[in-house]
Amino acid sequence: MSKKLCFLAIVTMFVSAPIFAGESDWMTDFEKAKKTAKEKNLLILADFSGSDWCGWCKKLNKEVFSTSEFQSFAKKNFVLLLVDFPKMKQVPENVAKQNNELQQKYGVRGYPTVIIMDADGKVLDTNGYQPGGAANYVKYLKEVLKKNKK
Repeated sequence: MSKKLCFLAIVTMFVSAPIFAGESDWMTDFEKAKKTAKEKNLLILADFSGSDWCGWCKKLNKEVFSTSEFQSFAKKNFVLLLVDFPKMKQVPENVAKQNNELQQKYGVRGYPTVIIMDADGKVLDTNGYQPGGAANYVKYLKEVLKKNKK
């Protein structure tokens, strides 16, 4: 019986662990993300995700967002915003309300949807999963930055 409890504890620990590697770099408060973007003169990369159930979201996280190549590039160029719609974990009520409002505002119909926006929330580009891993994604982001230099 104690082996079963130990196994259950280990499984619970892994299931409840953050799904996003480096999740602490991802904000969940849109207003705070906009404020930070203004202060640091950065764009916002908003990831609309079903982090614990969406296969393409998990693939995007594994192949891009969790890599050191993406993280080091993004840290210098973007404020990262996670707009998550999980099924197996709960987000705080105020975050869930905000996320639903953002989904409506930006017309998000599928996951993952990644929206690049300015510090005022104006959409500059929209995409989702792209094959080619972090190198390809960073290349795409560099093009977006180049098009939107102030």
